[in-house]
Amino acid sequence: MAGSKPIVLVALALALCACSREPRVRVGSKNFTEQLVLGEIVAQHLEKRLGGHVSRKLDLGGTLLAQQALVAGQIDVLPEYTGTALTTVLKQRPEKDAAKVLSRVRAGYAQWGLEWLEPLGFENTFAMTVRNADASSRRVSTLSQAAASGTWRLGAGYEFATRPDGLPGLLRTYGLHLERAPKTMDLGLLYQALMKNKVDMVASNSTDGMLSVLPVRVLEDDRHYFPPYQCALVVREAAEREFPGLRKALEELSGRISSQTMRRLNYELDGRHRPVREIARDFLRSNGLE
Repeated sequence: MAGSKPIVLVALALALCACSREPRVRVGSKNFTEQLVLGEIVAQHLEKRLGGHVSRKLDLGGTLLAQQALVAGQIDVLPEYTGTALTTVLKQRPEKDAAKVLSRVRAGYAQWGLEWLEPLGFENTFAMTVRNADASSRRVSTLSQAAASGTWRLGAGYEFATRPDGLPGLLRTYGLHLERAPKTMDLGLLYQALMKNKVDMVASNSTDGMLSVLPVRVLEDDRHYFPPYQCALVVREAAEREFPGLRKALEELSGRISSQTMRRLNYELDGRHRPVREIARDFLRSNGLE
C-alpha cells in the first residue's frame, strides 16, 4: 500500500489541474462604486444558477478598457450604459429617445458578437450637482439658470472632461462659464471636494448614494442635453453558447433594480462602507433570487 501513495498524489494533482481549467463565466465591471456593486450582484447570481462556475474581473478601469476586455474575450459579462455605449464606444451622435438608443447600441455591438439584454430597470445619467447653499444664494435650480449666474469651479471625473457626451457638449449647450479648467479627480473624491469648497459644481451620477444624504442639489438638465443612460448587461454570444443557462440567469436581473434601489445600494458601499459581497447577497435575498 505504501508504494501506491505517489500514484494517489499524482491522481489528486491531475484532478486539481482539471478543476483549475474548468470553464468559468468571467464577470467584469468598471472602476466605480455602482459597477462594483452590479458586478458582484451578477457574479453571485450566476454562482447560484450555474453551480459556482464564475470568476470576477471587477474594477477593470474606464469605459474603453472594459470594452476592450469584453471584445477580446477576457470577460463575458459587463454592466454598461446605453448613452455611454452610443457616444463613447460607437462614436455615434447622441439620441434622446431611450428605445432608439438601445436599438442602435444593440445593432452596433453585434459586430463584436455582443448582445445587450433588457435594461436592469434604472438610468444613471450625469447629474450636475451644487451645494444647497449655493443653489439658494444664486437662485438656481436648472443648468440654464446656472449658466446665467456667473462662473463656477467645476470638478469632474477624467472621462467626463473629454467624452463627447460630457463637458465639451455641455459647455456648448448651456454656455456655462467656468472660472478655470475643470479639476479632474477620481469619482469617489467629487463630493469631498464639493463639501470642502474646493469646487462649486461637480459632474456626479444620478444614482450616487451620497445624493440622498448630503446637503446638495442636482440641477435640472432643462435643455435635455444628456442622452439616456439605461443600464443593461452586455454578454458575449460565445459565452451564451458555452454556458447554456447563462442568458436565462442574466435575464432574471432585468427590470429588478430601480434608480432608488441603486442609489441605496451605492450608499451601502460609499456611505456605510459595508463589504460589497454582503450588499449583493442581501439584494439577491430580498428579491427572491437566492
